[in-house]
Amino acid sequence: MFDEKRLWKERFGKTSKELSRYLRYIFNGHIVIVMVFLLGTAAYYYQEWLKTLPEQFPAAPVMALILAILLTYSPIYTFLSEADKVFLLPLENRLSGYFKRSMAVSFLVHAYLLIVGLGIFMPMYALVNEGDFQAFLPFLLILLALKAVNLLIRWKIQYYVDTNVHLLDAFVRYAVNAVFLYLLFSGASPIFTLAVGVLLVVLYWYFSMKSKNKALKWEFLIDQEERRMTSFYRLANMFTDVPKLRDRVKRRKWLDWLLASIPFKQEETFKNLFIRTFLRSGDYLGLFIRLTIIGGGAIYLISFGIGQVLLVLLFMYLTGFQLLPLWNHYQNKLWVKLYPVQEKLKEKSFRQLLSGILYLQSFLLSIAVLAKGDWLASLLSLAAGIVFAYVYTHMYIQKRLRGANNK
Repeated sequence: MFDEKRLWKERFGKTSKELSRYLRYIFNGHIVIVMVFLLGTAAYYYQEWLKTLPEQFPAAPVMALILAILLTYSPIYTFLSEADKVFLLPLENRLSGYFKRSMAVSFLVHAYLLIVGLGIFMPMYALVNEGDFQAFLPFLLILLALKAVNLLIRWKIQYYVDTNVHLLDAFVRYAVNAVFLYLLFSGASPIFTLAVGVLLVVLYWYFSMKSKNKALKWEFLIDQEERRMTSFYRLANMFTDVPKLRDRVKRRKWLDWLLASIPFKQEETFKNLFIRTFLRSGDYLGLFIRLTIIGGGAIYLISFGIGQVLLVLLFMYLTGFQLLPLWNHYQNKLWVKLYPVQEKLKEKSFRQLLSGILYLQSFLLSIAVLAKGDWLASLLSLAAGIVFAYVYTHMYIQKRLRGANNK
């Protein structure tokens, strides 16, 4: 006999066990030291920035625009798998309790993010509003209520196949959330604030009526769940081998000009393969772009020259470290081992690609330093970045690459 409570417990337990197993690898590494350093540095500069904050600083709109993102982003963790669209589809009418539990777990995860987000902004809000921290609990309760409504609306939206409906929903909910939070944080009349909040209830009622006769979109839910797990596996793969990792390949035809310069020669086989993999497979290119943008923004906000140089090296290290899984990308592919190419050429090609990426990042981050008008710190950052890239790719990772070859 089918028991949806037992099914949910098994799925939730299996996923929790899977996540905890890989999290042990992630938080046992030296990346924890880097994270502590980053958090400590960010907290220090945030505190120093608050000291320079003028009384007229627009805290309400800043908090509203950013926290509205946390409210609008409302993925629901269903713990579904590929086989469910065959075996659970006939039982859809008996799974209401299963999905309610999934909604509850999703709410708890998002509640934690809201607590952290509001906790970060409260010192800024208190400073502008004469040290008033008493509003934290009322604000939090209101945010949690808004999050619950957003999750309910998001669940109803998942009954639609058209992606335009999903985009429109996200845009409308973000606008409503932002306006509501602005009125809340700016101390507007409760009547106006409540009137905006009612719009979210109306949206939920509208989509509930429209989706009443629609069937659950199993393929969409399963695809979303697989995407989330793939993102986590990709993160875990930076610290240990993840057999369940599925790679997504994107064509990116607009980057073909980078491949056109590679000679069609036997000794360039792995160079061609690694560059294509970096540009098209997994999230290697996106990771490089994100870290460069975040690093550039952090460097621009820091005026202390030596601190800028250290941040350049830190973000280069994070990039180099997180691109190391590219070396093992084809370790389980037999056809790569059949190439009539010497193994040393593979190592050489990987070093060339990784060093080129780090040289480029060093140049881009140095431009961020130069944007502050400190050309001496910019030159020092560029020189330190070049030295770091060479040492990292030719000395630091040598044992790791050689060890992987001997497996």
